Amino acid sequence: MFLNSLSGRFLMLTVAFVMLAEVLIFVPSIARFREDYLLSRLERAQIASLALLAAEDMIDEELESELLENAEVMNVVLRRDEMRQLVLSSPIPAPIHATFDLRDPSPWELIRDALACLFDPDPQVIRVIGEPVREAGLLIEVTMTSEDMRTAMVDYGIRILLLSAVISAVTASLLFLTVRGFLVAPIRHLVSAMQSYAAAPEDGRRIIMPEASVTELREAEEALQSMQTDLTGALRQKERLAQLGGAVAKISHDLRNILTTAQLFADRMETSQDPTVQRAAPKLVNSISRAVSLCESTLAFGKAEEPAPRLQHVQLAPLISDVVESERLATANDDISFGEDVPAGMSLRADPEQLYRVISNLVRNARQAIVASGQEGEICVSAEENDEGWTITVADTGPGLPPKAQEYLFQPFQGGTRKGGSGLGLAISSDLVRGHGGRLDLASTGPEGTAFTISLPKAVNLADAEEV
Repeated sequence: MFLNSLSGRFLMLTVAFVMLAEVLIFVPSIARFREDYLLSRLERAQIASLALLAAEDMIDEELESELLENAEVMNVVLRRDEMRQLVLSSPIPAPIHATFDLRDPSPWELIRDALACLFDPDPQVIRVIGEPVREAGLLIEVTMTSEDMRTAMVDYGIRILLLSAVISAVTASLLFLTVRGFLVAPIRHLVSAMQSYAAAPEDGRRIIMPEASVTELREAEEALQSMQTDLTGALRQKERLAQLGGAVAKISHDLRNILTTAQLFADRMETSQDPTVQRAAPKLVNSISRAVSLCESTLAFGKAEEPAPRLQHVQLAPLISDVVESERLATANDDISFGEDVPAGMSLRADPEQLYRVISNLVRNARQAIVASGQEGEICVSAEENDEGWTITVADTGPGLPPKAQEYLFQPFQGGTRKGGSGLGLAISSDLVRGHGGRLDLASTGPEGTAFTISLPKAVNLADAEEV
């Protein structure tokens, strides 16, 4: 579990990288140790040979063996004055395996020879050639075994590795503690703040207070604080609106019942012969009808969220014809004409009930706007299809939308397109279209008329695209 944490992985990476660095240091170090070891044997052999030459060959065999033993070599050859002279010698137990010239070796040769010696456990007899110190000749050559040298190299390598392990552990521990203090602790604070806020997002006391010293972490805390502040405000507003919606729904339900009764009495007043009543009755009936319509719209908007659309293939032309026929019945005494421009056989993926509600609302709004203007008008519903999706346009020749309605067009209780309207119809229609993954937009408006467009995408994923 610890290794899956940020601290654990950082610790492992630190140890790995430090060990890698130590390995890169170890290889040239062991090569340098071997070179120094061989040079020291050459220097000892030179001293022993010079001692023998100074005694003018008056050293017995026992002393010669002791000199060779101290120098850790078997033979010593000096080249002086262009003459090669075997100064010290002893029996060689095996043929010479390899010769190494240390007069001008390259780094790669030293590394290669050192690794070969380190990984070859068999003892071998080797010849080493070098330059005498203090210009005591032209060349010095010794014969020795590689066993003692390899043992010394292994001991040196173990010490280097142990030192590397200690350095790695100390470095990793310091970096681990530093990372925990500067990164892990602030990240844990950030996660704890998110978990605490998720438990009660409406509680403003749980909003994080930025306190990280690292710039990136502080920016993350500030962004989280901004998001939590906005979300808490939205949740509070949503709660207030939900409470208000419940209260308004109850009031609208009771008020609708009261207004229905009042509407019945108003209908009877229309049959009265009193001129004053006849003049007042239509206005009263219209006012009561608007009030009933507002109550019904409020009740519809205050219900639970619309269910997700049940997408299926829908023939668009028959659906639009049903909407237009319904509106024609409502405009039997008005000078409004309807037009349909829908390609025959066009089908799209949508929820037929929800799509009917959206188009019906747009056509009804257009009809009511034309009727309110007292002028003749035309409403046309058209549709077109391209590679990306479908576009349905509802256009009219009405007076256009007032500036206030354009500003709050799709906001409930604010974006009413006609006097006395609630604006709920467009808000609900926009939500229904968004549920299809599309958009409801105001394409144009002005004295020449108004046009709304419904844009529906053909596919959200590959499965939908292939099915379409």
